[in-house]
Amino acid sequence: MQGLVTVFGGSGFVGSQVVRALAKSGYRVRVAVRQPNLAYRMRMLGDVGQIEVIQANVRNEASVARALDGAEAAVNLVGVLWESGRQQFQSLHAMGAKTVAEQAAAAGVKRLVQVSAIGANADSDAKYARTKAEGEAAVRAAFPTATIVRPSVVFGQEDKFFNKFGQLAATAPALPLVGGGATKFQPVFVGDVAAAIAKIIATPGAQGQTYELGGPAVYTFKELLELVLTETGRARVLAPLPWPIAGLVGKLGDIQASLLPLAPPLTTDQVALLKAGDNVVAPGAKGLADLGIVPTAVEAVVPSYLYRYRKGGQYAPTPAGAF
Repeated sequence: MQGLVTVFGGSGFVGSQVVRALAKSGYRVRVAVRQPNLAYRMRMLGDVGQIEVIQANVRNEASVARALDGAEAAVNLVGVLWESGRQQFQSLHAMGAKTVAEQAAAAGVKRLVQVSAIGANADSDAKYARTKAEGEAAVRAAFPTATIVRPSVVFGQEDKFFNKFGQLAATAPALPLVGGGATKFQPVFVGDVAAAIAKIIATPGAQGQTYELGGPAVYTFKELLELVLTETGRARVLAPLPWPIAGLVGKLGDIQASLLPLAPPLTTDQVALLKAGDNVVAPGAKGLADLGIVPTAVEAVVPSYLYRYRKGGQYAPTPAGAF
């Protein structure tokens, strides 16, 4: 086996695929998570003894240092899509990234990958985007050769985008076109993101670079919702939701997030993100092609799990027009 890679946030949707890709590439992997008792299945993603799971919290410097002991490389995937309790954007995206980078440098780690997001911008109205940018800056300051990875919306079996709207299509009479649905996205397959990170770890020339990861096609928000309706066989109204009304819905989502351990339908910060502009790879940015990876199309994967939201589930006939 090759050297040890510590993956912070390795039990999440993207993290589990990164761990799998690293193990497949022959690395020993240390999965650093807040609740290791909930991540015991991670050991099954590699050979016996190849993957270990330990407790670490990026808000706790000492635990981060322990997780990096003996590691040759590290990947930081810790992030949240909405704030709840002590899981705040500032403490995770900015301060947590800073702690990982500083401790990685102190431990003599050779390669560091910081997973950020397309749209990270220190001047953004969205706190999510601002703190992602702060995290990138802190990582660069502490670990100049770190590689920054910025994915667009990530899709896959357990994603929180297509599944969210698939479930909504199954239960609600209408789907919301926030701001008219004109915001553009370039969804990227979780397997491609994982493969890219594993390739970056193994590629010396990737150090110090920034990669923006997007799929082979760009869609408007409206087009993605139409795809969801087609694949789920649901006839639902696409209701325009003007920005002021979306903001009010977002405030209700903020209250829900603060009171219940459930994913809110929409938050004020997510509204700000949608309003900020398109979520697509910037012209001339390094991406999947530079790593030798052919991006996977949405249509090749999403139908394999949206079927669960059809009437009759997997036994339902394929809706007309579906892939």
